[in-house]
Parts: sequence; C-alpha cells; structure tokens
Amino acid sequence: MPSATPADVLDQRRHLLLSGDMDGFADLFAPDGVIEFAFHGPSGTPVRIEGREAIRAYSRRFKASPLRLEDFEVVEVHQTQDPEVAIVEMRSTATLTTTGRSLATTSIQILRIRDGQIVLFRDFADPRILEDTTGEPRAGN
Repeated sequence: MPSATPADVLDQRRHLLLSGDMDGFADLFAPDGVIEFAFHGPSGTPVRIEGREAIRAYSRRFKASPLRLEDFEVVEVHQTQDPEVAIVEMRSTATLTTTGRSLATTSIQILRIRDGQIVLFRDFADPRILEDTTGEPRAGN
C-alpha cells in the first residue's frame, strides 16, 4: 500500500484537529518529528517541540486550553522541488471560550512529510493575533 501523499496528510490533520483528536494528530508525526514556531506566542508557548510524545503532550494541553479551533482551512498548497516539502497557506478561526472573543488568522506553514508522516512542521503565524485576543503579552516582552 503506498504512503499517504502530503495532501492526504494535510486532510487528515485538518479532520483530526477540528474533531479534537489530539492523539490522532500526534500520530501523524514521525517518532522523532518536530514542530517549530517561528515566532513566540503567549508566554508558555515553546519555540520547538521534539518527538511525537512531546507533540502529543503539547497538543493535549492545547485542547484543554480555552481556545477552540472552529475552522482550519488549507487555502493553497505549494509543492516544492523536494517532493517531501510542501508550503501551505492556512486560514484559521477560533474562539476564546472565557471571553467569547473570536480570532481569524492566516499563516504559512512548511512541512516535510516523509513516508506519510510529518517529520518537520514549521509554523509562521503572527502571535500578535492571539495576544490581542487573550490579552497576554508575548514571551520575552
């Protein structure tokens, strides 16, 4: 059976995140997979998460937070010359349940997907949008 394509993995990721299946989301990553956040978000957001189990723990904490992901749309997928690397334009909407405030953001993500598993996920999202919604200062401020 052939490995999942990057588009298949992105579709699975969207479904799992919107359904709140953080264990399934973590299982999309290789055992030594990495998530990197190019810009710091609110305090406590790591810059780098290494390993599937660390990604699982972080994802569970995210699910337990008051931020509820409402939509997670892949706007465009740009395939690079390297068949493992895709550049993805994302549009997301969420609500902060403690205040009812909504946020909408667009981000660029770079993913390396090998043998149907995410090896590297780099997120280039503007943390000021979340900061403006939560009222929390960014790390380092």
